[in-house]
Amino acid sequence: MRTQAGLHIDPGALAAGPGARELEVVVPYTEWALAEATLQRAAVLAAGLNVRVRLVAVHSVPYAVSFGCPAAVHAHLVEQLVDLASRCQFPVEPQVVMARGWVEGFQYALHPDSTVLVGTRKHFWRTREESLARDLARGGHNVALIHVQ
Repeated sequence: MRTQAGLHIDPGALAAGPGARELEVVVPYTEWALAEATLQRAAVLAAGLNVRVRLVAVHSVPYAVSFGCPAAVHAHLVEQLVDLASRCQFPVEPQVVMARGWVEGFQYALHPDSTVLVGTRKHFWRTREESLARDLARGGHNVALIHVQ
């Protein structure tokens, strides 16, 4: 495992903090394939731990638009999260957050003691997910970047 400024890259395992009875793991939903692969990896990384997993999607609403979400868009996003959660061998709590900004929405959804697993693909340029992971790590969160195929 490599570490860059509070960001763990491809860790081999997860650990609960001292005195913690339960480890909360948050997987940001950025796209279906990344979230599915990250949830599968979370099962391996958290083996033997008392883990609570949340799958969080942020519905970003631009400032020029009134703060709301069309019912069809929200229902589709919830349906995707519930479907992903049902495919896991462990309980996953799906959650949709509405926010003005993508990073701000994830920061709002996170608890200070959460471990965030951000899935990304290896790419020559920095991906959107890598930028999210760095922003969350700079905000003081425990973040692990998971490279998936």
